[in-house]
Amino acid sequence: MTAPNVLNADLHCHSTASDGTLSPAELVRRAHGAGVELLALTDHDEVSGIAEARAEAERLGLPFVAGVEISVSWLDQTLHVVGLGIDPENPALLEGLRQVREGRDGRAALIAAELERIGIRGALEGALRYAGNPSLISRAHFARYLVEVGVARNVHDVFNNYLARGKPGYVEHVWATLEDALGWIHGAGGIAVLAHPGRYRISNSEMDRLFERFRELGGAGVEVACGAHDAGQVLAFARLARKFGLLASRASDYHGPEDCVIELGKAPLLPPDLTPVWTRLMPVSSC
Repeated sequence: MTAPNVLNADLHCHSTASDGTLSPAELVRRAHGAGVELLALTDHDEVSGIAEARAEAERLGLPFVAGVEISVSWLDQTLHVVGLGIDPENPALLEGLRQVREGRDGRAALIAAELERIGIRGALEGALRYAGNPSLISRAHFARYLVEVGVARNVHDVFNNYLARGKPGYVEHVWATLEDALGWIHGAGGIAVLAHPGRYRISNSEMDRLFERFRELGGAGVEVACGAHDAGQVLAFARLARKFGLLASRASDYHGPEDCVIELGKAPLLPPDLTPVWTRLMPVSSC
């Protein structure tokens, strides 16, 4: 029997239902072809792709987990919390996600205005061409447009130079609270996992504070191995998982072949002493 920690699980990826470039079914087929053994679709603030992804996973015999990635405001940071094993038809979750999505249109208009102020015109219309779901226009869609028009070499450069905090296209926005996000996930029967903590620009003391509050609210896991973490960060967040008694998750945060840092299923393996989050999911996720 395969040891739990070496299961090729990928529990964070995106489809055209949010800011990915592959349809839910295409994403599942690519994961299956890459040897993924357990897959979660976790679109940003949206669950409309789950039915299509689940159907394709069942056809292929790929164990599948219904998920979502919720945008959260904490201190002055935007964080992301992944919900795994959720009921995608839970009314409270659907209403909460609808409220979060409502703010995206206004933010998109402000981002476009900021970019126009520095001479980049047509950004809103350009970004919308990349949005498979117009109600979920995101910074990734703006980034793809800016690459298209030659403003930057790739999406990574766009974020570093235009869309990150302190850059000319960055727009502050208030998302869900940490309390609300975890409440929606738990109410939908899911497990809350803190996504890619290595991406957050906070001090060590603030990181400890975040982990402590997350655990107090019933947060169960953290992405230890993910596309955003280098080898040192994998070790650092493994230590925090041990310190706070959290389960460990493994994820690519895949958005498509054009934007991926790593391919589906190619995140590092988890340290062998950590308990994988999928030990809480496997009984209900097998096809």
